[in-house]
Order: sequence, then C-alpha cells, then structure tokens
Amino acid sequence: MNDFSEILQPGAVAADLPVANKKALFQQLGQIAERELGIEARLVIDRLSERERLGSTGFGGGVAIPHGKIDGLPTVKAAFVRLEKPIDFQAIDDMPIDLVFMLLSPPEAGGDHLKALAQVSRRLRDRTFLAKLRGAGSNDALYALFANTETRDAA
Repeated sequence: MNDFSEILQPGAVAADLPVANKKALFQQLGQIAERELGIEARLVIDRLSERERLGSTGFGGGVAIPHGKIDGLPTVKAAFVRLEKPIDFQAIDDMPIDLVFMLLSPPEAGGDHLKALAQVSRRLRDRTFLAKLRGAGSNDALYALFANTETRDAA
C-alpha cells in the first residue's frame, strides 16, 4: 500500500467528533464503518474492543490506531477521526488522545495489515503533520492532508 486513498475514503473522515470515552468512540467508529464501508457497526465495535483488551492501541502523542480483523472484508479499510476533546485511552504515554486512525483488515491480509499499520504509525509520528491535522478546519481538509501527503512522499 503506497497511497492512503487505497484504504481511506473521504466519507470515512470526521473532524471534531464529540465522544466522552473509548466506548463511545468505538460506537462512532462502528457507525462510520457501517455507513461508509458497509461493515456492520456491532462487528466493528466488537473487533476493536477485543483488540483493545490485549493492550491499548494509543501509541502516544495524542494518537491511537485501533485496529481489527473482519471476516468478509475484501481489503484493508480505514477511517480517521479528530475528536472534539481529547479522551483517556490508556495510551503508552498516559496522555489523552484526540487523533484516531482505525484500520480494519480481512483475517488473511496479515502482510497488508502490517504494512498499513506501519505506514500509518510512521505518518502519525510526524509532529508537523499532527499539527496540521489538529488545525484542519473540516472533514475535507483532513482528508486532503492524507491525500497530499501521498503526493509529496511519492516525489
């Protein structure tokens, strides 16, 4: 995967999502997945919760990458949300999170899943990029940042 647009569609991006906690976040991510990706919300919530019980997917700097495997999914899919207010996520640095990139993969997509996870985590470690995500004014502006990143990285 060399392009975020392969896994992230404009409709699966949300700015200033109001959630109070991790459970509410997963419910919102489930609704986005159902609406934009055609995946049953309950299934997404269950898979994200199962993975989270193994350990927090909050990797620091206000960022979390919840992920899970979904039977029947044809390829790796994603959603990105910026929260209205940071929430506790039991992240590795004990800081609340406000940027969330969800990855969903078919069970047999081990290599593609790991490549996507590595690409997303690498991009979300860039402090300048994080500042741009936090300053973007709309869903479209957030999506454009991911799309423009790929154009610049490919040059």
